[in-house]
Amino acid sequence: MQSDEQRVVIVTGAARGIGRGHALEFARQGYAVVVNDLGADVDGSGGSTGPAGEVVDEIRAMGGQAAANGDDVSDFAAAERLVRSTIDRFGRLDVLVNNAGILRDRMLVNMSEQEWDAVIQVHLKGTFAPLRHAAAYWREEHKAGRPVDARVINTTSSSGIYGNAGQSNYGAAKAGIAAMTVITAMELGRYGVTVNAVAPAALTRMTENLRPDREKPDPNAFDPSAPDNIAPLVVWLAGPAAREVTGRVFNVRGGMISVAEGWQAGPGVDKGARWTVEELDDVLPGLVAKAAPNADQRGIRPAAG
Repeated sequence: MQSDEQRVVIVTGAARGIGRGHALEFARQGYAVVVNDLGADVDGSGGSTGPAGEVVDEIRAMGGQAAANGDDVSDFAAAERLVRSTIDRFGRLDVLVNNAGILRDRMLVNMSEQEWDAVIQVHLKGTFAPLRHAAAYWREEHKAGRPVDARVINTTSSSGIYGNAGQSNYGAAKAGIAAMTVITAMELGRYGVTVNAVAPAALTRMTENLRPDREKPDPNAFDPSAPDNIAPLVVWLAGPAAREVTGRVFNVRGGMISVAEGWQAGPGVDKGARWTVEELDDVLPGLVAKAAPNADQRGIRPAAG
């Protein structure tokens, strides 16, 4: 059992890449860390508890507290077991970082049902299920009169909030996570819980094959694509300075951090009555022409016209 002051975090998909960086940075900042990972391949197949155990060993070697967990976060009952076992072991849960994910990229006309279902299951349900059970715990704590100062940090992607060809399954899941972040922030604030998301860009097992022509970084220089660069923002969002920050999505790559600005109503018109299809011929093209272009994959809007 940790001290009453030590905060406890679950990081899903924490055995490698970005999630591993999160787990290690949380440990450096004094958190007790539950390292959740199936140890699966990038496409979700296979599984091993070894990589999660290795991260736990690293944390313990630096004097921290950690436990490995192999529950499948996309399984509702297993996600509940993850949350409950964390509370049983450490006496509390303060932070949930939803990071687990897989890739099965394919152009829409070639995508199989299984490729769609697998990605939606791991990313979208794999964010919902742990969040649902953690939120229930925090609500009960609040109702019992015990103070709650909890954090949720979800993982979305530029593919979801800006778009990327060949990733309609992944992008749809990540767009759903961004929307879930905004909505659950509205719902859980009353219980003392903030909910934010990050859209990270880094070179990991999931992304290394997307740019095979990428130049290898200078080992003596700062590498903007290193997965460890994402962790400081995530750990900050879990800390006391972020208590008033909720319902936001942050882009992060290397040393760059920006706040993503979501959908908003653009140019419009109100007739005050039902439109006819023919009338819209004279209205909608003009509205579209006045509207700002969609942002590109970097989140930057091209100049109008």
